[in-house]
Amino acid sequence: MLDTTQSDAAPPQEEPRGCLFALSQPPLMIFLAVIGSLLLIAALHDLLLL
Repeated sequence: MLDTTQSDAAPPQEEPRGCLFALSQPPLMIFLAVIGSLLLIAALHDLLLL
């Protein structure tokens, strides 16, 4: 038979997730990498070709 009684120890609550958790998400990092590379290409174009 299953034991359905409540235990005295409360389960640990999850810590709030901050910026480092958001930056660890692959879609966000891909998006930021694409935007950063476009800015880099535009800057190099302005510096070297114009």
